[in-house]
Amino acid sequence: MGYLLTAERMDEVVAAWARDYSIYAPVLVPEGGPYSDDDVVRYGEVSKFSEIVLDRKSGYSFKEFLLPLSQTLFFFTEEAVKEADIESRRPKGAIIFLRSCDLHAVERLDEIYLRNRFEDYYYKRLREHVKFVVLGCAEAWESCFCVDMETNRSDDYDAALGLRDGGFYVDNRNPEWNDLFAVHGESGDGEIPFVSDTPTRVSIPEDLSLDVTDSKMWDEYDARCINCGRCNFACPTCTCFTMQDVFYTDNGRVGERRRVWASCMVDGYTDVAGGGSYRKGNGQRMRFKNLHKIYDYKKRFDCHMCVGCGRCDDVCPEYISFSGSINKLEGAMREIREVKSDGGK
Repeated sequence: MGYLLTAERMDEVVAAWARDYSIYAPVLVPEGGPYSDDDVVRYGEVSKFSEIVLDRKSGYSFKEFLLPLSQTLFFFTEEAVKEADIESRRPKGAIIFLRSCDLHAVERLDEIYLRNRFEDYYYKRLREHVKFVVLGCAEAWESCFCVDMETNRSDDYDAALGLRDGGFYVDNRNPEWNDLFAVHGESGDGEIPFVSDTPTRVSIPEDLSLDVTDSKMWDEYDARCINCGRCNFACPTCTCFTMQDVFYTDNGRVGERRRVWASCMVDGYTDVAGGGSYRKGNGQRMRFKNLHKIYDYKKRFDCHMCVGCGRCDDVCPEYISFSGSINKLEGAMREIREVKSDGGK
């Protein structure tokens, strides 16, 4: 059902939600950016609608709630193991405000953690208590390429929000919230704005194959990339983690096990026993990450892992463009086709 609400009324709705839910949305963090005195927009808990930043893209994604940066799985002693309590502090879970591309990212996380052969218990117990409110996008930001990744629109939400005549139009699809919106707003018709064009465009070759791994295009990243891993941590669909045991005593028999984010772009990710490493060069790491986002994930799940949010381009300190690397693939594949047509010479 559709409702029209003023900004003040939206504050009252969010305040009512906050009694039962933890509410996460893009917020301004003063001087929280990577540079001195630099502000940043990232996800945080809010209690008022007025705290939500609507006119800027968040530099980091929502996934910190569904996949905590460091998550304790269980505690152990010499004699017993105790499962860690669920992170949600509210009985009904959480509400997350996010863009359409990020809601598509949730689908990618679900594929990995819920439908990828085994169901991840720790992810599921957080995920099943989360509701999503989509923020409409009237215009795309400079680095966005969601249209080409087919993530610019979504209708699988609990509610969606669009700016209208100084107020807001809400498309509510959660029956439990109808009474709340009816009390604070009035029924009305409207549309949620979704972008249909973006400043940044990408084109993935239709004949993309693993032959592209032999291309020389990856060599430039050996010198440019500094393997900081910021692209992975800002990405809403990166899902890799490692395990850490934290010991409370010297004998190593009392402590906790944590699941901690990992990055395929940093040193140590592919280290194996005996001092070996599968991908030492940064170009090799870039190749692995890119093809995972737009090739092998699609082979398995029939959609690209990348959702075109552009955050990786925004946070890279070396100005490496992921969208730019995608657009280089056509040239790389053309060279491969020419070599094959010449008999491999």
